[in-house]
Amino acid sequence: MRKVLGFALLFFAGVFPVLADENLKPPAQVLSTEHFEFAPGGTIRVDGSYGDIYVEGWDQPQVEVNILKLMPFQYKPRHPKESAQHLDALHVIAQKRSATELVISTDLPHRTGPLLLVSPPLRPTTKGDVRLEYGIRVPNNSRLEVHHGVGTVSISGVTGEIQAYCHRGDIVLWLQESGAFLIDAKSKFGKVSSDFTGHSGTQFLLGQKFTSVNASASQKLKLRVGIGGITIKPILPESEALAQSRNERSDR
Repeated sequence: MRKVLGFALLFFAGVFPVLADENLKPPAQVLSTEHFEFAPGGTIRVDGSYGDIYVEGWDQPQVEVNILKLMPFQYKPRHPKESAQHLDALHVIAQKRSATELVISTDLPHRTGPLLLVSPPLRPTTKGDVRLEYGIRVPNNSRLEVHHGVGTVSISGVTGEIQAYCHRGDIVLWLQESGAFLIDAKSKFGKVSSDFTGHSGTQFLLGQKFTSVNASASQKLKLRVGIGGITIKPILPESEALAQSRNERSDR
């Protein structure tokens, strides 16, 4: 249940300043929101993301993209202009390519020096340590494809085909309890845990894999993590009711 609320609690947690200490200033941050009319059953791709991403399925014919960029608390609070420059240099672009295809891509600023030898998936932050949090709502039956660098990928309430790749971090997938799934989940260096029926095994000695073959499967799931874990759990009825109530409030 707390993971289903991840979008509402964890994502927006960074938006509000810490009030416990009046001398502690909140980090520099930028929050943006975009809405796209989108046909049910379309494909949504997330490319080059890093940080924490929360994808939530809802019953609206549109995609809502919330992007939070923020600096760490300790980052040069006396130099707000420099923080603003780092935030402005990072771009997350959502582009609707057709009525059934939307691409959300992250454009990292140019780096200089020895870091050029490091491939993009290994760069957890941009210059200046800009943090990123994505909150994305999509039509329930969307087809979802996520290519994530370093961080957490949390997906809940999406009933279409899901492909999720994370270089280093964790994938948490929340599924309808009564659904039938074709699951193919592997971690090269980490654990795969599922509350659904299937077969577990080792993957290259240090990793694990989990497969579930169901003749009546209506949803295909392909999950891959390089270093980290994969967790697959059912959405409880009370969590569905809470999510529905939240969606209704957002429509008002």
